[in-house]
Amino acid sequence: MATPRLISERLQALKAQFDRMRSGKDALLVLIDEAEVAESVYNSNAIENSTLSLPETEKILLEMEVSRHVSVREVYEAKNLARVMEFIRALSKDRELSKDLVCTLHGMFLVGINDAIAGRFRKAGEYVRVGTFIAPAPEHIGLLMDRLLVEYTSNLRLYPLDAIARFHLEFETIHPFNDGNGRIGRALINLQLQRIGFPNIIIRDKEKQDYYRGFKEYRDNKKTRVMERILTRALCESLHKRLAYLQGEFIVTLAEYVKESRLGAPAVFNAARRQTIPAFREKGVWKIGKEYRPPTFLPAGRQVDRRGVYNRAE
Repeated sequence: MATPRLISERLQALKAQFDRMRSGKDALLVLIDEAEVAESVYNSNAIENSTLSLPETEKILLEMEVSRHVSVREVYEAKNLARVMEFIRALSKDRELSKDLVCTLHGMFLVGINDAIAGRFRKAGEYVRVGTFIAPAPEHIGLLMDRLLVEYTSNLRLYPLDAIARFHLEFETIHPFNDGNGRIGRALINLQLQRIGFPNIIIRDKEKQDYYRGFKEYRDNKKTRVMERILTRALCESLHKRLAYLQGEFIVTLAEYVKESRLGAPAVFNAARRQTIPAFREKGVWKIGKEYRPPTFLPAGRQVDRRGVYNRAE
């Protein structure tokens, strides 16, 4: 199922605004990316049942002491995944997605954790199970990955975000590695987005039940609707955040915004989750530009731009 035209047009409008406003502000965008690393690492690891909290992840990445005992593996998982993310951000947009690159990223993630399986696909006798799903036999992985990469790079009919969703679902279905498939798969999403000029996204631990449902939908009947919606909303949120900073908006928590605007909190927070207002999360807290007004609450003499941000009419 393809992303609805109305949503794809909205994304393209947000990206066009992002492209216009980013000129000369690369340093700001780098700061935003760097500030998101710990949050992205925390969420991706938490989806895989890491016990590290976000503050603990931040401390580990800053080489600070954590107040409780944590396993050496979890420390490596945090540091290594951050290195993978930084490596991807530094890659040229011209770098082709390939099996070698996927294995390089996997090797970076598992180094020091399990060097025997780092940087290589599963080999004969190495089978993996995810819940009740048994991944394809290792003998087929090379061919399956070749087919996946060819399909992804040659299918120009699919909307790019739909192609990325389908790639992610199939990559996790192939499960080419003995360990680290989920984290590498989510890192690849950002590599793919970067190649087409979009910012990074975060798939959040709090939403992992929907995320898991996306895989079930795909494995049961090859539908991609749930994963497409997850990626679309995450990308809208990422663009909303960067636009707020690029425009120099005064950013407040959504709770503060609700209190000051006297709007209904349930409706506003639901709109944030559906990304029908330009809200975004930082460290799990919903935020928004203070000057945002829904169209039905506009003061006289104001008009709304494509984001719903109002400006004084000229």
